[in-house]
Amino acid sequence: MNNKKTDCEAIDAEAIKKVKKKMPEVEKLYELSDFFKVMGDGTRIQLLWALEEGEMCVGDLAVLLEMTKSAISHQLKVLRLSKLVKTKKIGKNVYYSLDDEHVKLILEKGLEHIRE
Repeated sequence: MNNKKTDCEAIDAEAIKKVKKKMPEVEKLYELSDFFKVMGDGTRIQLLWALEEGEMCVGDLAVLLEMTKSAISHQLKVLRLSKLVKTKKIGKNVYYSLDDEHVKLILEKGLEHIRE
């Protein structure tokens, strides 16, 4: 099994075929990489962790994280565009919460891994 894009020859062609069949499309793997880039920011992780406890508005998140409302809003926009948080407007306030249960599971599994 030779590939013109590499200077290597396969040692275990069957293993390569087996893995290749199960690998997601390259585009999906790049999307996953982008997802982890978004998750790779300490402030955004703090925001997600706070929102795991329940919905909160920008002002309360700013007080909690001791940051400006502007900085919090910027990070929440990134999280919203990445479909990690959702919004709900009540009166003049916008409340943020985790988009779904998957986000909570990712956070919990990540922390579990770090604690091992």
